[in-house]
Amino acid sequence: MANVLIIDDDKVMCDWIANAVDRMGQKSTCAHTLAEGLRKAQSGPFVVIFLEAQMPDGSGLDIMPKIKAAGYAPEIIIITGFGDPDEAELAIANGAWDYIEKPVSPEAIKHHLTRVLEYKTEKGTGKLPAVLKRKDIIGSSQRLDSSFEFLGQAAQSDVNVLITGETGTGKELFARAIHYNSPRAGKNFVIVDCTALPETLVESVLFGHVRGSYTGAYTSQDGLIKQADGGTLFLDEIGELPPAIQKSFLRVIQEHRFRPVGGNQEVTSNFRLVGATNRNLENMVRQGQFREDLLFRLRSLVFELPPLRECLEDIKELTFHYMQTLCDRFGIGLKEFSPEFWDAATNYKWPGNVRELIQALEKALLAAKDEPILYPKHLPTHIRIQVARNGVHKKSLNLDKPGISAAAPPTPPQLNELRRAAVSEAEQQYFKDLLSFVGGNIDEACRISGLSRSRLYTLLKKYRLSPHL
Repeated sequence: MANVLIIDDDKVMCDWIANAVDRMGQKSTCAHTLAEGLRKAQSGPFVVIFLEAQMPDGSGLDIMPKIKAAGYAPEIIIITGFGDPDEAELAIANGAWDYIEKPVSPEAIKHHLTRVLEYKTEKGTGKLPAVLKRKDIIGSSQRLDSSFEFLGQAAQSDVNVLITGETGTGKELFARAIHYNSPRAGKNFVIVDCTALPETLVESVLFGHVRGSYTGAYTSQDGLIKQADGGTLFLDEIGELPPAIQKSFLRVIQEHRFRPVGGNQEVTSNFRLVGATNRNLENMVRQGQFREDLLFRLRSLVFELPPLRECLEDIKELTFHYMQTLCDRFGIGLKEFSPEFWDAATNYKWPGNVRELIQALEKALLAAKDEPILYPKHLPTHIRIQVARNGVHKKSLNLDKPGISAAAPPTPPQLNELRRAAVSEAEQQYFKDLLSFVGGNIDEACRISGLSRSRLYTLLKKYRLSPHL
C-alpha cells in the first residue's frame, strides 16, 4: 500500500483526490496549508504528493526542494486551478512529476498514481553507491542534500550530463564527483576550458594532430578528446564553445569518432561527456549562438546547482572547512568567529557564491593577522557596505512609507491591518523598481531579490505586474 499526501486548501478537492486514491487501495493523507503539508511530508514517507501550486500561505513550488530533501524522494505532482506556462516550466525544472490543471478526474489521478508506482518499482531494482565520494563538496542543507541524489544517479549511468548554475557554485566539483563515483573512476578526468581554447589551435587541442600537419607540429600528439578515452571529458563553460567547432563536436558526441588535424584516418574515443555552463543555453539557441541539436545531445541529464544564498545554513560548515586549508597555507593558527561575523555572513547575498566566500575568508584572515577572533571589520569593505545597506533598506520599509508615522491617527487601525497595508505597498513598489532596473530580465531579478523564480512569479501575479516590460 502506497502512502499519498494531498496538499490543497480546497477541502472539497482534497476529499475528491483522497477518495480516488483510496479506491485504488492506497492510503491518502490531506493537508490544507503549506506549513501543515511540509510537516506531514517531512514525517513521511509518501510515494506521491499532490501539491497545489498557489496556497494562501505561499507557493507550493517553493517548498518542493524541502520536500524532496526529506530523505525518501517522493514524486510531486503539481495541481493548479490557474494554469500558467511559466509556472509549469518552473515546476518541471524543479523536478515535478507533472503539472496538471483542475478539475482533475478520478481517471487522471489513477493514471498518474499508477505510473509513479510502476516507476518506483523499476527504480528500486537499481543500486546507488552506499557512500558517495564528495571531496570538497561541503554542506548539509536541504537544497544541497537534494543534489546528492542526482549525483548518485548520474554516477551510475553513462549518459551525457549538463550541470548548470551560477559562477562559483561548484560545477567542476560536481563533475569530478560524478567521475570518481562512476565505473570510469580509474581513467582520466580531462578538463576542457571552453573559455580558454586558442582560436587558431582549437581543433588541434581537441582532436590532436599528426606530425607535420602545421608549422611547429614536430611530433604527433593526442588531443584532449583522445586523452579522455575510457574516462570522462568535462567541457567547462560549454556555452563558450566556438560556433565553428560546435558542428564538428556534434558528430564527436554522437559517433565518438573524429579525425586528428592532418590525419588520414579517424580515431575513436570512448569518453563520457559532462558539460557545465552558467549561461542560459536555451536563450543562446533562440539567438542563434548555440546549436539546438548540440543542446539536445548534451542534456540527457540536467541539474542546476543552487546558489549559496539558497543554502545559507551551509556557510558555517564551508567557512570552517576552508579556514583550515587557508590557515595551513598562511602558516597561522586557527581563528574563532564572533557572533557578529556570522550575522554579516548570513545577511550577505554572496553573488559570487562559494568562490566569493573563500576569497572573502582569505582576505579576512590576512586582515586579522595575529588577532584570534574574526569580526565583521575583517571582511572585505564591499561586503560590509552591502550588509549595512540591506539593514537600512529593511528599516526604511517599515518606517519611511506613507501610513506609518509617529503621530497616531484619531482612530488607529488594527496593527496587523496597518502592517499588511504598509508591507504590501512597499513590496509592490519594490517589484516595480526591480523590474524597471533589470529591464524584464527575470534571472537578474531573482539574483538581486534573492527570491526563487516561482516565488517571484507568485508575487508579481499578486501585484498584477508583468514580468516582461
